[in-house]
Amino acid sequence: LLTPQIIRVQSPDGVKRITATKRETVATFLKKVAKEFGFRNNGFSVYTNRNRTGEITASQNKSLNLLKIKHGDMLFLYPSSPAGPSSETMDTSGSQGLRPVGAPQVVEDEIDQYLIKQDGKIYRNRDQQLCRHGPLGKCVHCVPLEPFDEDYLNHLEPPVKHMSFHAYIRKLTGGADKGKFVALENISCKIKSGCEGHPPWPEGICTKCQPSAITLNRQKYRHVDNIMFENHTIADRFLDFWRKTGNQHLGYLYGRYTEHKDIPLGIRAEVAAIYEPPQIGTQNSLEILEDPKAEVVDEIAAKLGLRKVGWIFTDLVSEDTRKGTVRYSRNKDTYYLSAEECITAGNFQNQQPNICRLSPDGHFGSKFVTVVATGGPDNQVHFEGYQVSNQCMALVRDECLLPCRDAPELGYAKESSSEQYVPDVFYKVRAACLWVGGAAKTALPRVWKSITTTFPKDPVYTFSISQNPFPIENRDVLGETQDFHSLATYLSQNTSSVFLDIISDFHLLLFLVTNEVMPLRDSISLLLEAVRTKNEELAQTWKKSEQWATIEQLCSTVGVQLSGLQEYGAMGGSTHAASAAIWACQHCTFMNQPGTDHCEMCSLPRT
Repeated sequence: LLTPQIIRVQSPDGVKRITATKRETVATFLKKVAKEFGFRNNGFSVYTNRNRTGEITASQNKSLNLLKIKHGDMLFLYPSSPAGPSSETMDTSGSQGLRPVGAPQVVEDEIDQYLIKQDGKIYRNRDQQLCRHGPLGKCVHCVPLEPFDEDYLNHLEPPVKHMSFHAYIRKLTGGADKGKFVALENISCKIKSGCEGHPPWPEGICTKCQPSAITLNRQKYRHVDNIMFENHTIADRFLDFWRKTGNQHLGYLYGRYTEHKDIPLGIRAEVAAIYEPPQIGTQNSLEILEDPKAEVVDEIAAKLGLRKVGWIFTDLVSEDTRKGTVRYSRNKDTYYLSAEECITAGNFQNQQPNICRLSPDGHFGSKFVTVVATGGPDNQVHFEGYQVSNQCMALVRDECLLPCRDAPELGYAKESSSEQYVPDVFYKVRAACLWVGGAAKTALPRVWKSITTTFPKDPVYTFSISQNPFPIENRDVLGETQDFHSLATYLSQNTSSVFLDIISDFHLLLFLVTNEVMPLRDSISLLLEAVRTKNEELAQTWKKSEQWATIEQLCSTVGVQLSGLQEYGAMGGSTHAASAAIWACQHCTFMNQPGTDHCEMCSLPRT
């Protein structure tokens, strides 16, 4: 019998052990290596020496014994082409190729993939007074700075308290070992399962399964460094609800993540639209209701090149209606975010994790942002951006954090019970130049990070702007409903001759997909692609479809005459051909088959 032997193969991704025999051919052995590391047969090279000498080539005639490869030997594997499946994890020349051993293969967001490839260093010009070298030289006064240089960030205007997340990664991976052992661990407040040395909680617990105590510290980095609304119209339409009712309101921000060039390796959340879910709002409270259309909204947004990047809510109280001023209530003497708002933000951030290759879990933190529309120091409406820390996300995820009733700015950690073990939570605050600690069982200080919220000097428009826009969803309390009458009114009042401009409305597209009379979820992809790429020809192609002809026919049944209605019908034909296929009852809006004179639902005659 041939005794099996273990051959160790070291790669930039770690060491793996391959079982082989002395008489096994080199070709068979290399196939085992390829399968173990996930490579194609020609996607790597194996050497006997670390300096890439003594390459082992595939051969059906040579055995491992002939090459003097014996039990316990170490071989060295290197990827031979950048197209290999593990090339991203095996590049040790920089931080972009790092991944902890055992971490799952994940596809990071496009903005993360872009920033990984950037240099990120802060280049400085030659100082005329301090630099004593020639124009090609460098010294401590002009050498490029790292993106995590705290002195540089503190001297920006305004000062930056938190470095960007990718600058933080560069700091972790910038040592001599290039961050070989870096792993971003997610905090857990739960007892580890599988401990068999004692009865389960509450009868027993040990140091192996007990979660570590948490000391709340200021997070040195933030996942998003800036929030920007594409134009003022997006925010103004959202604020109209409060202006008309006096009740607070909430919405989800849809947009994209881009590079924020004001901060080294920074990320900006650009807001292109606000979706308003079902909710109940009063002057001092908000209740979010279950949204049956949430999944469809995310799907349509993805086809438009957008994603859910945050949420926004109002906290506005009118101070002087004649001057149009609002009360300045959130400040250093009260609070900026209440504990209940922090818990809600933490819940949203847990639902939208940040995909990260350096985490064993495949995710770390979140890019989901919180925006508050509230009164500023000048008694005008201001938009303030925030994110809660990763520690707060963990406390919220594991249900350890509760708000205080008598102090909205404070929360507290729950006490352990027979149903749940809660780890000790401590905090430190600066008082008279000293750090004073305490237990968070009574009160918990701030666990959020502020983010600058801005509007561009030159407005950007992902969707077109109309003087008579299509109504926003879930505003029935204002008498603003989304139906075919409002669609017909919108189309009749829009004087644009470009169909793409007329149809490029986020709320209108959602209505076309989610209406109960004729939902177009399965037939609107071409139109969404036209809006995403701003292609008028694609929009005109979809306009000639049978679906749009039916939509026009439904609009005509509500008594609003559309301009150019007779010009476009099914596949470019007349509207009369479309009406011969289907008709809507004016009494109950039921869609009846052609050739019938009475409604099949209410039995009333066709008018």
